[in-house]
Amino acid sequence: MNLVRRLGMCGLLVAAFASSTAGVAAAATVPFQINPAPYGNPNGSFDAPAPRCAAVVGDQPGVVTITGGNPGRWGCPLSSQVQWMNLSTGATGSTHLSDGLNGIPAAATLNTGTGQVAVVLNPVAGIITPGIATVFVP
Repeated sequence: MNLVRRLGMCGLLVAAFASSTAGVAAAATVPFQINPAPYGNPNGSFDAPAPRCAAVVGDQPGVVTITGGNPGRWGCPLSSQVQWMNLSTGATGSTHLSDGLNGIPAAATLNTGTGQVAVVLNPVAGIITPGIATVFVP
């Protein structure tokens, strides 16, 4: 009987904690890499360092922002093509990263809706292996 009471109390505490934080969403950053050198060399090369991109989720419901993974949100190839598919709903779309002019890092905002989303980022120039990421969008 004592064990049942303890388990019941633990269950109530977990339920109370979960309900108290249900409305709070924290932004999460999911990094991914684009391999720019021939044959997808993950280290890049002297003239083509490996770009670091990131998918930022949780800032707004149903929205993913693709941007640079380095400090200041730099590091993702400018004007790259971005394709996405919401694996939960079947919705798809495509866009381009911005051009990074006027000191504003390249970024693209994707209105994917809630669910598991697959993103493919394909730079437009050179022999480059596309970057791929999957993220859950709240």
